[in-house]
Amino acid sequence: MGTSMRIGMISEHASPLAVLGEADAGGQNVHVAALARRLAADGHHVDVYTRRDDAALPCRVPLTDGVDVVHVDAGPPRPLPKDELLPWMDAFGDELAARFTDPAVRPDVLHAHFWMSGVAALRATRWSVHPGVPDIPVVQTFHALGTVKRRHQGDADTSPPARVDLEAALCRDVDLVVATCQDEVRELHRMGADDDRLRVVPCGVDLGVFTPGPHGSRRPDGDGTLRVLSLGRLVERKGVATVIEALALLAGRGRSDVELVVAGGPPAAGVHRDPEARRLLDLALRAGVADRVRFVGALSHDQVPGLLHDVDAVACTPWYEPFGIVPLEAAACGRPVVASAVGGMLDTVVHDRTGLLVPPRDPEAVADALERLSDDRYRHRLGAAARVRAERSYGWAAVARQTADAYAEVVGAPSTRGRPDRTATRPAPVPTGGVR
Repeated sequence: MGTSMRIGMISEHASPLAVLGEADAGGQNVHVAALARRLAADGHHVDVYTRRDDAALPCRVPLTDGVDVVHVDAGPPRPLPKDELLPWMDAFGDELAARFTDPAVRPDVLHAHFWMSGVAALRATRWSVHPGVPDIPVVQTFHALGTVKRRHQGDADTSPPARVDLEAALCRDVDLVVATCQDEVRELHRMGADDDRLRVVPCGVDLGVFTPGPHGSRRPDGDGTLRVLSLGRLVERKGVATVIEALALLAGRGRSDVELVVAGGPPAAGVHRDPEARRLLDLALRAGVADRVRFVGALSHDQVPGLLHDVDAVACTPWYEPFGIVPLEAAACGRPVVASAVGGMLDTVVHDRTGLLVPPRDPEAVADALERLSDDRYRHRLGAAARVRAERSYGWAAVARQTADAYAEVVGAPSTRGRPDRTATRPAPVPTGGVR
C-alpha cells in the first residue's frame, strides 16, 4: 500500500517489552516487536496494545520511532498465566473501543495476535455495541491453534474450554486470517476458514542482527566436539528430553563428542530450581550424559546471536510447533537445524539442504541426524544454504511488505461481514468476574 497506515496490533499476553525465555514469552513477542519496527520503518505508525501486568507501567512506552507499546487495563495489574486471561478480554476490548472513538488514535486496521487478542478485537469492533466506534477491519494471526494443542497435550492442555469454539468464530468473523505456514492453513480449513479470506505470510528474522559471524564457524581449531543448542521456553512439549535421550544413544555408539547447551527458563542463577530443568537434568543423570548437558538460563534477544555463533548446530525437536522462530534465527546465522517435521518447520527447514527433519519424539532419528552433522563439510554446506534461503524468503523487509499488502486488502474495502450478523456468531459469553 502506497499510503501510510495507522496500525493497531493487539498482543494481549506477549508484550514486545518482555524478556525471552520467561513464562509465556517467546516467538510471538519477537514477531510482534520486529514486525511493528519494520512497518514503522516503511512509514506506518504502529500502536501495540498489551495487557498491563504491573501497576507501575506507564500508559505508553516508545519501542522505536513510530511504534508505541500501549498498556491496557484488563484484570489485575500483575503477571497472570495466559490461560487465565480470557475472562478479562471483554474489559480489554471495551477499553480499546473507548480509545478508538478518538480519531487521533483510531487505527485504519487492527491486527490481533493470538486468539484472545482476536476476542478483544471483535469485542471492540463487532461483538458489542460501542457507539461512535466505526467498523475497523480486523486481521487475525493465531500463532497457535487450540485444536492442535488439544490434540497433542490432551488432558494436560490448560487452555480455556471455550478456546476452540472461539477460534472458529474468529475465522468466521474477522476480515482476514493471516497464517504463518502451510500446515496452519490445513488446520484452518478444518475449522471452516474460507480461502478467500486467508493469506499466508511467514514469520521473519532480522538478517542484520542474525548473521553467520566473522568466521562462519565457532571451531577454527577443529576440537572435534559438536556443540548443539536447544533454545526456547522450558516446557515439556519443546522436546528437549528427546535431544538428551539422543545424546545417550550416541554415547552407546561410542560417540561422546556431542554436547548440548539448553537456553531458556528463568535466569541462570535460578534455572536449576525450575521444575522442567530439574526433570531434564535428572534424565541426563540417569542416562549418563549430565556432563554433556549445560543449562544457561534465560537470554535477552540481543544475546541470542552470540550464542548461535558459539554452537555448531541447533536442535528444535518439539512435539508440535505452530511456526518456530528459532530455526529462522539459526538459519540466518548459518547454523543447520535438526527439526521436528511439524508445523512451520516443514516450511522453514528443507531436509538435507538447510537442515534435517526428523519425526517428533524420536530420539533415534535425532541421534542419527546429529551423527550426520558431525561431518564438518556437510554441516557447513547446510548452514551456508540455510543463510541463503533466509535472505531470500524470511527477511523482515519482505515479511512486512507482505503483511502491509494483506492490510491493504481490507483497509477501505466493504466489510466482509455485517455488524448485526457478527453479534450473533459469538459463542456463549465468558464470565468476567475474575479468575478463580
